[in-house]
Amino acid sequence: MGHKLEKKYGLLTAMCMVIGIVIGSGVFFKAETILTATGGHLLTAIAAWTVGGLIMIACAYTFSIMATKYEKVNGIVDYAEATMGKTYAYILAWFITFMYYPTVATVVAWVCARYTCVLVGIPDITGGAAMLLTGMYLCLSYGLNALSPKLAGKFQVATTIIKLIPIALMIILGIYTGIKSGVLVHNFSQAPSIEEILSVKPDYVPVEKPFLTALVSASFAFEGWIIATSINSEIKDSKRNLPIALVSGTLIISIVYILYYVGLAGAADNLTMIAGGETGAKIAFTNILGPFGAIMLMVCIIISCMGTLNGYMLASVRGMYFIAVRNEGPNPKLFSNVDSATGMPTNSAIVGLIVCILWLVYFYGAKLAPESWFGPVVFDPSEITIITLYAMYIPIFVRMIKMEKDLNVFNRFIMPVLAIAGSTFMVIAAAISNGTKVVILYLIIFVIITVIGMLLKKPKNSNQIEEI
Repeated sequence: MGHKLEKKYGLLTAMCMVIGIVIGSGVFFKAETILTATGGHLLTAIAAWTVGGLIMIACAYTFSIMATKYEKVNGIVDYAEATMGKTYAYILAWFITFMYYPTVATVVAWVCARYTCVLVGIPDITGGAAMLLTGMYLCLSYGLNALSPKLAGKFQVATTIIKLIPIALMIILGIYTGIKSGVLVHNFSQAPSIEEILSVKPDYVPVEKPFLTALVSASFAFEGWIIATSINSEIKDSKRNLPIALVSGTLIISIVYILYYVGLAGAADNLTMIAGGETGAKIAFTNILGPFGAIMLMVCIIISCMGTLNGYMLASVRGMYFIAVRNEGPNPKLFSNVDSATGMPTNSAIVGLIVCILWLVYFYGAKLAPESWFGPVVFDPSEITIITLYAMYIPIFVRMIKMEKDLNVFNRFIMPVLAIAGSTFMVIAAAISNGTKVVILYLIIFVIITVIGMLLKKPKNSNQIEEI
């Protein structure tokens, strides 16, 4: 038994962490939502994707600057400790361990189960079969990460490559077909009228701020890249490779999203995409590749979600370890132990799985059950945690501007200010999207969990653990 994790991941795995976690199911099913929000104006929709990508790149670039300076155990927690101090870093570590990582992992596992049910013909996506599959996906992902972390890294690379195949096909074939047929030029030059949209979507209501509404939808499709920093102590030459992975990974995602959206515009006209609702992407793939295309899309979505789940579970099983190696939290000696056989903090991994299962119970009872098990305390645990995460970025960026006096103007001021603006927007967007009542209920739960963490912050027997 020891306290240090082995450096086992290279640059490719780090990049696939960034790309593979962000590109989940959202890219396939946000197309209609964003296009509808803009009233069928394709250029406005693409602008929303572009700005959403720039926010992600600004935040990732700013953290990449810190990644060249600080390396301990978990990147985001390390950066918080370096800029805001140990208490702030502990609160952030406790939050991502008990709320952010497990909530998103849980919901992504259900999304995997949902599309598996659709693929095999099970109509009830919230019934016993779906929930059993959800638990199975969680346990399989836990087993992969807890028992064979190197294999989990290879799995992340494989799923990232596989999920990019249908996207690449749509970019190439969609743009080619759209130019040849004239559909692409038509979609860019002419938006459908309100009357035309109402004829295919009777419940359509024009929004007052179409660009902002579309940007809110697009922004959530860019979430998850920060998870790559959770393995910074396990990345070979981390101070070089992690910054490269963050910047190049987020840049690739932004370009892929925009080109994919243009490909969709070549495969189906705007009105058809709006009318198709959540099946808009499926219609576009069917137009290009026939019925086989629809099946291939569903299989790739499942694999894509499995890759995202793998990334979040990879972080979840290390959660208590991130806290314990700093000699904080309950029983640091127990949770900082790294098993010599698996190279993983086994006790931390078990806690990670248990917390995921508890959030699964909440998610089902609050969002999927016919009636809420928790009364008015109902919120989407995977989406609303973004409010807290991005809010906690802001002080880190502000302190970075004050502290890092050796940086040039671009790195010290321009990019951090853009990251602050982007993070602030994400907080506002999430609050608007969920509503005041939901946000208040969530914040009550957040405060309760944080208070519990603070009560457990200093272990009774604080034997020092070796420095990382």
